Formats: sequence, structure tokens, C-alpha cells
Amino acid sequence: MTTALCAPADLLERAERLDADDPLAPLRARFLLPPDVVYLDGNSLGPLPTAVPAALDDVVRRQWATGLIGSWNASGWWEAPLRVGDAIGALIGAAPGQTVAGDSTSVQVFTALDAAAALRADRPLLVTDPGHFPTDRYLADAVARRRGLQVRRVPPADLPRFLAAEGHRVAVVSYAPVDFRTGELYDMRALTRAAHDAGALALWDLCHAAGALPLDVDALGVDLAVGCGYKFLSGGPGAPAFLYVAQRHHADLETPLPGWTGHADPFGLAREYAPAPGIARARIGTPPILSLLALEAALTAFDGVDLTQVRAKSLSLTSFFLRCADELLTSQGFTSVTPADPGRRGSQVTLRHPHARGLVAALAEHGVIADMRAPDLLRFGVNALYTSHRDLLNAALHLRDVTRGAAYDPVPPSVGPVT
Repeated sequence: MTTALCAPADLLERAERLDADDPLAPLRARFLLPPDVVYLDGNSLGPLPTAVPAALDDVVRRQWATGLIGSWNASGWWEAPLRVGDAIGALIGAAPGQTVAGDSTSVQVFTALDAAAALRADRPLLVTDPGHFPTDRYLADAVARRRGLQVRRVPPADLPRFLAAEGHRVAVVSYAPVDFRTGELYDMRALTRAAHDAGALALWDLCHAAGALPLDVDALGVDLAVGCGYKFLSGGPGAPAFLYVAQRHHADLETPLPGWTGHADPFGLAREYAPAPGIARARIGTPPILSLLALEAALTAFDGVDLTQVRAKSLSLTSFFLRCADELLTSQGFTSVTPADPGRRGSQVTLRHPHARGLVAALAEHGVIADMRAPDLLRFGVNALYTSHRDLLNAALHLRDVTRGAAYDPVPPSVGPVT
């Protein structure tokens, strides 16, 4: 539900001018967004791309219902993990043959961490960010237990100094370019170089970066990377994740889960495992075809899109929202935790307020979908393919009005386990 909003003239004029000059504005039609909804939670779950329903209908009604098992060959199901992997690879700056899609993000993170540790088996330390997403931290601990390693938790800002002192003992560093809570962007190039200078490998979690900003993993010398398919790639709930491994590591790559589809001759059903050549050895089990082909269709939303333009618009959007927050929300007790420096900002803005949970619930009642992270962070994710400056102005106005009028429950009843 939306209500009439009173916007300062200068902010309204600026939003309208920026949207009128936006070369990416037509791309909004590539998504099926509900009317009268401002969707700012695409950094958790991207909206439905228009290409997906018809693609899934074809997969279910023709490829599966009519083609049956023959569609593994006739419809290219078997090759889908590598085909979709290459499509994602193009978005992260990876040459073909280095990216595979399938399995969950957690499985891919575990695979990447363990494989990286095996490539530096003579080194005892696994280094990760204490502020990393919980799964990454849990799996770092699990891999360390499995391989007899020690985990060191080092903030990104302190990593070069740590590596200068302890780098000769470090097998792999595992970080994300974007902090999932604050939206802060870290320097992938500098941190990757610092890892390599110490002889360690660099593993990056690209969940909050892939599709949101240009990523040149090949040129940066990234060793391994993982990412999900359901945030900025809009592949749908629980969409398959991807794994990138630089070609220079393929010959020595040993994965911890040697599944049958990663075998050199999967239908030979050999007694012993022999890895497939290249990135195909990172395949594990039978690919989830329905979700994998939904992701493939979703990726067509990027057809013809220049990611440098996506990044430029993203920065325009977040800069504008930070201005809105400064002018409309500071007086209501909000503070920004997202860096004002564009070079240190991903594709979201995070505000702090003690009643974050209640305010996010109230915004939803006004058609503004954002999310929160306990205890006091409100996250507003922007996607340059469909978010407008007017969307962000409306979100800020609703948040101002709800807060100023105390029109919310500070401790709202739970509507379910997901926040």
C-alpha cells in the first residue's frame, strides 16, 4: 500500500532528472516487478526476470514432459553446468572454461576452501574476515578441522600487515569484496596482490558483487571465487551457485567431494575416481536442471549490458540515497554505516537505527521492501537494472514519515523465521 508523499522540491527534481538521463532505464522492463512496490531487497533475492517463466514452462512441458530422459542430450542438460558457468564467467571477467554452476553456495565455498588449502598443503594457516558471512566462517573452521589447519580472523584493512608478518605460513585468504552488512567495498586488487606476494592463494566470495559491478577476476589474478545465483543475478530462490578456478590451477585441482559427474568418464562407472579435465572436475552430483535453466534464462537480463554503466548508475543511486538519508533521516535518529566514498561502496546503503526490525516491517506495509540485519541495521540494496532514483526517494520519504509519526511497532510480531 502506498500513501501520498511530500518530497522536498530539490530532491524530487534531482531524482526526476537523473532518471530521465538514465541509459539503463529501459532494462526495468526485463523484470516482472509488482506495481506500486519499491523493491530494495535484491541483494538478498533478485526479482523475477521476464525471460524465466517461459523458459521454465518450456523445460517442464517440452523438454521434461515430452523429451523425457532424452533431453539430457537433445536439450543440452548435461552441458548446462559448464554452459551456465561460462555465462556467469563473462559477468565476472573470466575467460571460458573456468567457471561451473551447480550445487549450493555453501557446497561451493567448502569445495573452494578445501581445494585451495590442498594447493598449499605445506602451509598451516587459513585466513578469513571476522565479519565474513556466517557460512564462510563456519566452513573455514570445518576445512581447518578437516585438514589440521589453524584459522586466523583478520579484518581486510589489517590483512596486508598480517601477511607481511605471517604470510609465509598462510595457505589461503578468504574474503568478500563487499561487506554484506554495511555495503563497504574492499580493494580486491590490493588484497589479492598481498596474498600472492606472500605465496598464498586468494579466494573471493562474490555473492554481493557478481552482476552489481565489474569484476575482472582473470586480470586481478584471483585464484578461486564463488558466488550465488539468486541475488544480483536474479536466478530465483536457492538458485545454483558458481565456482571459478583460474586455469593455471586446473591440473592440480583436487576437490573434497569427487562426485560422479566430475569424473573423466562419468558413464563408464569406473571403480576408482579419475578427475575430468579442466573445471569440469569441480562438478559433483547430478545438476538441478530446473533451477539451473531458470538461472540461465535470468542471465539474459544482462544481454547487451555494459557493467561499467551498471556500476556508474549504482553509484549514482547510492549517492542519491545517502543524500536523501542525510536530509530526511538524520533528524529521525538514523546514521549511515555505508562509506560515503564511492570507491569504497558496493551496491547497497545500510542505515543504523535501534528500531530497525520494526521500521522494515512498517516500510513493507507501505510497499517498500528492504531488510534488516540484527540488531540495528536497515539494508537497502539497489540494482541498476531496475532501481530508479525515484524509488529511493520514495523509500526515504516513507521511512521519514513512518519514523516521525511513530507509526510502527518497535518490536513487531514475527511473521516467520526469515528477516
